Amino acid sequence: MTARLRTEGLTKSFAPGGGGEAVRALDGLDMEIGAGEFVSIVGPSGCGKSTLFNIIAGLDRPSGGSILLDGRPAGRLLGQVGYMPQNDLMMPWRSLLDNAALAPVLGGAGRGEARRRARAEFPRFGLEGFEDAWPSQVSGGMRQRAALLRTFLAGHELMLLDEPFGALDALTRQEMQQWLLEIWQADRKTILFVTHDVEEALFLSDRVYVMSGRPGRIELCVEVGFARPRQLEETTLDPEFTELKRRLLEPLHRATAIRGEA
Repeated sequence: MTARLRTEGLTKSFAPGGGGEAVRALDGLDMEIGAGEFVSIVGPSGCGKSTLFNIIAGLDRPSGGSILLDGRPAGRLLGQVGYMPQNDLMMPWRSLLDNAALAPVLGGAGRGEARRRARAEFPRFGLEGFEDAWPSQVSGGMRQRAALLRTFLAGHELMLLDEPFGALDALTRQEMQQWLLEIWQADRKTILFVTHDVEEALFLSDRVYVMSGRPGRIELCVEVGFARPRQLEETTLDPEFTELKRRLLEPLHRATAIRGEA
């Protein structure tokens, strides 16, 4: 399988405030995501997950190492990768339709064409009938659907999703996980997904990377072999799911214990 994204020896250090020592956020991080794969990253708080996403999205530059897109050294990354942060970033003065249409507008489409493309996807994203609703009038789950639609409409093959369901209640979160898999199965975008929820990572992913505590590096890589399409209850009750969860939690617990002793 062709590697859509590969990081090799990626490092990032931040200059200190007040003349102290530099803070090393990432240290020799190696990772690979194949075209059309769904890959998740889990790790303790402060391990550099958001820093990694900012670098891949082109919002920041690494201190060392390299990033390859489709086998070629990545140059200017900004605008080449879809990025959905934790907050839905819905503009309250825009309708859901116009929020979703913003991505193709920024890509150069006319407003009418952008709205037409967004409207055509509203039924598939569970938003039909809410085109003219304001973000304040709909649930958190529907705002996340609109934000994800906006990210899809940007047209990038590689998408970064940074804890998109973290603020949702447990039941809505499960519904969104199942729905996201259905959307991904249909489109086969390459998705790199950050979460603190090990079960969420296992249910969604082809592979899960575990990051160490700061400075972040890859501590463990686990292949997830459950057949697709997946159903939440059936998958999470599989004994193999419990074993994979145990494997993922071990390094996370070690990192938390080390941080507590520091």
